[in-house]
Amino acid sequence: MDKFAALHAYVTVVEADGFAAAARVLGQSRSAVNRLVITLEDELGVQLLNRTTRRVSPTANGTAFYDRAKAILAALDEAERDLAESHEAAVGRLRVNAPMSFGVMHLGRAVADFMARHPDLTIELNLNDRFVDIIEEGFDLAIRIAELQEESTLVDFRICAAKRALCAAPEYLAAHGTPQHPSELRQHRCLHYGNLSTGGLWRLNGPEGSIGVHINPAMVSNNGQVLCDAAVRGLGIILSPSFISGPDLQAGRLVTILPDYRPPEVILSAIYPPTRHLSAKIRLFTDFLVDRFGDRPYWDLVE
Repeated sequence: MDKFAALHAYVTVVEADGFAAAARVLGQSRSAVNRLVITLEDELGVQLLNRTTRRVSPTANGTAFYDRAKAILAALDEAERDLAESHEAAVGRLRVNAPMSFGVMHLGRAVADFMARHPDLTIELNLNDRFVDIIEEGFDLAIRIAELQEESTLVDFRICAAKRALCAAPEYLAAHGTPQHPSELRQHRCLHYGNLSTGGLWRLNGPEGSIGVHINPAMVSNNGQVLCDAAVRGLGIILSPSFISGPDLQAGRLVTILPDYRPPEVILSAIYPPTRHLSAKIRLFTDFLVDRFGDRPYWDLVE
């Protein structure tokens, strides 16, 4: 038995409300469609349809099976469409959501380079720091930077890890002293990223294990670049991902403090709905990002 042909026949019979109408849709004889459905029922050992002289309707088992069969056929259609796309070029439109700072500092240039390789692809890049429901808002994928995966119903494709560090401007440390232990951070001016899931608690891993320090922030912002600029001007200590503070650390405008106490790394991931995991444009884009940022990212050249 051609199981996919039988599934297609069954779904069409249910949607067309009968064998005759389904036969017209499928371009087959009524008897051929009937045989496919009967063979499917025999194979499953379950009656899928109630048949009378006037109408055909799914049984309770048939209704449940219809939903599963329709999903299987939809997945097959999507796979066939994706395989029909070129493996060397992405086409169509790709809607991407990403955090503001990472998008401005790194992703924008990467997207431009990717588009130069795939001129038939249109990219819509949306940057903001709020949480976005990518399914509800119609994005193909989102770039997320977090310690843990937050959406278990979505595919989480790891691109790279990004280090975080405590750092401050040399001028600030000269004026206020350099803390020697995390507990001393409570007496310092701290510049705090307001979207952290831990709130006003900074978590650090050190010789004693994991330590949590409740800070008294002198400044709170939902944008990491704003905080980094304030740190460079000597306004306080920042807990910053290296993809933001890396250039200032490399130039000496910021220096790391408490090197024996490290914040947990954050993971840069591409998040997308499981129904789109075979899309050629998503596959090519995520592979490109791994090549661009994977292993040791260029912003992590300073320890």
